[in-house]
Amino acid sequence: MHFAEVTERFIASHFPDATTAIVAGSTSRGERTASSDVDLLLIGEQLFADGQMSSASTHVFDGEVFEVFAYTAEGFREWAERGIEQHRPVIVHMLVEGLPVRAGAELAALRQHWSAVLKSGPSLTPKEAAFRRYVITDALDDLRDATDPLERRVLASMLFERTAELMLLTDGRWLGTGKWLPRRLRELDPARVDTLTAPLLSDDHPAFADRVQAELDRAGGRVQDGFVR
Repeated sequence: MHFAEVTERFIASHFPDATTAIVAGSTSRGERTASSDVDLLLIGEQLFADGQMSSASTHVFDGEVFEVFAYTAEGFREWAERGIEQHRPVIVHMLVEGLPVRAGAELAALRQHWSAVLKSGPSLTPKEAAFRRYVITDALDDLRDATDPLERRVLASMLFERTAELMLLTDGRWLGTGKWLPRRLRELDPARVDTLTAPLLSDDHPAFADRVQAELDRAGGRVQDGFVR
């Protein structure tokens, strides 16, 4: 595959001490577009000379744009755990789902461990769930009261993001950002997702507010009076 050859040359040129290298994203899935870059996860104990444990950098090499996430083993563990805590384990998905270009001795054990973590799903505490419901309750009231068209669109966009996250977390699914939020959401029941998104896409804000309320009720209802943040 062309990307594998270019990637190996890039690693040899810029990160020769990487022991594990994994291509992720659209390149690994065979879904590249004209603007696609190469998402590259690197792990190696000799990647950094100054005691550093991680870096994220962008490079242009041989006509390709490489988005590089480089870690020592300890650095990867630290950032992976942070992603798990935030319910957005991006580099864990890269590790588990990407295509290895270099497979170091640590790869099999790392994949086994983090695959199990991914499979277990996110942990949503009652306190966090209540806070998320509080945020949605407040924004939902603002949307219903808004008269300015721009304000309505901004509020609806924010409410979609917060509601989608609540839907995913209460269903035991990981979050995504940007284009990955709707992609993760589509893993749920299609009819349920369409019911939420159809009025948003048609700018029917009263109907969208009703659908947000329905999802809020499904997650336990409004949170407002007496809530302590």
